[in-house]
Amino acid sequence: MSNNEGINMETKQVVIIGGGIAGLSAGVYALRCGFQATILESHSLAGGNCTSWKRDGYLFEGGMHWLTGSSKAEALNKLWRTVGALDDSVAIHTPEPFFEYDHQGTPIRFYRDIELTEKHLLEVSPDDKKEIKAFCNNVRKVKNLVMPITDIRGVKVTRKQRMPLSLLFAAISSAGLMRKFSKISRDEYIGRFKHPGLRELLRASTDEVSAMIPLFFTLGILARGDGGFPEGGSLPFARRITQTFKSQGGELLLKTRADQVVVEDGRAVGVQAGENFYPADAVIITSDTMVADQLFDKPLHSEWLERMRETTVPTMATLISLGINADMRKYFKGLTFKLPGQITMGDLSFEYLNLNNYADDPTYSPEGKTAMTMILPGDSYDFWKSAREQGNYAEQKQHIADQVIAALAVQIPETAGKVEVCDVATPLTYERYCGNWRGSWMTEMTPSMNMNNYPAAIDGLAGVYFAGQRMTPPGGLPVALMSGRTAVQYLCRDTGTLFISGE
Repeated sequence: MSNNEGINMETKQVVIIGGGIAGLSAGVYALRCGFQATILESHSLAGGNCTSWKRDGYLFEGGMHWLTGSSKAEALNKLWRTVGALDDSVAIHTPEPFFEYDHQGTPIRFYRDIELTEKHLLEVSPDDKKEIKAFCNNVRKVKNLVMPITDIRGVKVTRKQRMPLSLLFAAISSAGLMRKFSKISRDEYIGRFKHPGLRELLRASTDEVSAMIPLFFTLGILARGDGGFPEGGSLPFARRITQTFKSQGGELLLKTRADQVVVEDGRAVGVQAGENFYPADAVIITSDTMVADQLFDKPLHSEWLERMRETTVPTMATLISLGINADMRKYFKGLTFKLPGQITMGDLSFEYLNLNNYADDPTYSPEGKTAMTMILPGDSYDFWKSAREQGNYAEQKQHIADQVIAALAVQIPETAGKVEVCDVATPLTYERYCGNWRGSWMTEMTPSMNMNNYPAAIDGLAGVYFAGQRMTPPGGLPVALMSGRTAVQYLCRDTGTLFISGE
């Protein structure tokens, strides 16, 4: 018996709440399977967190910094192509090295090629040979762990997806690594290295909560040749999926905020948005699941939903984007350096500054100029909310920006007096435009995190499905894509519809 027994077997009209990557992907798959699909998006453009914004001739990237599934060798690449996000006309940039830390004028780097990383780090610190080799071996252990493309039980599909045996072995190896590092704190691990530059490199590229696991997985993705940057970044990426959805007959309603999922006799019958009612045989909710209760008369209850609420730690940041009237192409794209003094933001303080330099990309930087974005990570939601309530939100944003601009001028003197555009995006910005819980992008990836997928449905609530980056921690663009696909598979299963994958 399915969770949605009693749903109309002639289901045709699907209303999707949220036009981010999950909503757009769900829309494309729903159309492929023969449903009519309407997306309700509260913002003036689709894409959700996959976004950028223009300021006085500059484009500031607000979502994508690299993409899992950008390589044609990846199974996930086929899904990106199915929804139209990627095709052969989209150039994929893979700058090398991937990450550079400036240690007192000496660059220390992580390369995409793990062999180059190992060789480089050994040259920097031969005395750390044992730990460097162990570090790189940990990356090798997880480099073959890819996001599995699977089908839910009971759905009829045009082409069955099966998990390769190699992925099972990779999962076993990765699980062992996660168990091991769940017992080791970041500082304990970093303390094993003798070279102060290596210790700073590791500290600057990790955080205390997540520790080393995310870094191993990131470098593992790069080591297998994935993790490139699609030319143009977030805006054209989301626009291509939008075009696929609309070209297949989907309806996208912008500036349309869903207020309520209307439920009658335990089954969704439509969505109320302002004065307009959109009838539906099924509703797919892709807005943040952490705040999905606001769409219903009564709070939702489910074991998996309660577990999500109890264990989710939001990943958020404040972005400082600068338009600099100078050509900074000689500086590396992903540069991190130690600050001359700490930057403070409420209870948070920062020792390092991580910048993304878009000087060599004319999409972002006007000729002879440079767009740069700096990220200050951490849960600053309450700080910014308090500033807004006290009426000094703009002043606090300027104060943070001034600290960053001053620190940048010390590290890169050519920027002094050359900043002509400054933009600060806080967690409240993402909450306002994307509806995210506490303005968060993802879920914090802790060493002890349960990586299992959450189901896309709730027992006793027929015709309602969930998708979005919360459905598999830690989230991100691939999870949004996969969750949209999975939600439509649940819909197909419950209506006896053939799932047409196109992969």
